[in-house]
Amino acid sequence: MTPVVNRVKRAQGQLGGVLRMIEEGRDVEAVVHQLKAVSRAVDRAGFALVAAELRQSVVDGADVGEPELAKLEKFFLSLA
Repeated sequence: MTPVVNRVKRAQGQLGGVLRMIEEGRDVEAVVHQLKAVSRAVDRAGFALVAAELRQSVVDGADVGEPELAKLEKFFLSLA
């Protein structure tokens, strides 16, 4: 889970930067650009989380049934 944690921490840092930009009265275009970057970072963390879960299931040799696959698919699609 370390790569996912790192992605979320990076996004957290970016969001802190956005907050500072707003408090400093920075240009709206620059703030929105950074918000988009945070959003992409959070989305990628979500994708990485679902991928890690799938990967772990394969490594463990788990018999992943249809309900579990459907749940992971729902999570994956909710990120799009």
